[in-house]
Amino acid sequence: MNLEIRTFSIRDAASEEDEGRLAAFLRTVEVERIDTAYADGGWRVLVHFRDLRRKEERAQIETAIQAALNLWRADMARNLGIDREAVLPSALVSEVARYAPTTEIELSVIANAVGVNVRERGADIVRVVRQTMEELTGEDL
Repeated sequence: MNLEIRTFSIRDAASEEDEGRLAAFLRTVEVERIDTAYADGGWRVLVHFRDLRRKEERAQIETAIQAALNLWRADMARNLGIDREAVLPSALVSEVARYAPTTEIELSVIANAVGVNVRERGADIVRVVRQTMEELTGEDL
């Protein structure tokens, strides 16, 4: 998650109002660093932050993809009469959920990094990820 920057002014003439706006913002983010300087009748506050809403959103997406993949691999394992780890290793489930690949090429890069060959079931895995993302966002991928 990238660091973002936002600047606030705390004017001498309206300090309570400006401080309230800054405080409300600070409750919604994960602050990395704050820099301040006084100039022209007020404080300038530079906030380096990570947006907690995006962080929470990302965690929800990962959880949904992981759940969908686990359901898919359990069904696949039952139908084939094999262990679900043989269908898709847990280590790869976590990585796929983390990166949410929507093409087989993206999936192959992730799978190769983990040392797993997904050629046989790659299309199915990508389909599960895409369907989950579409359900969460309401958009076609």
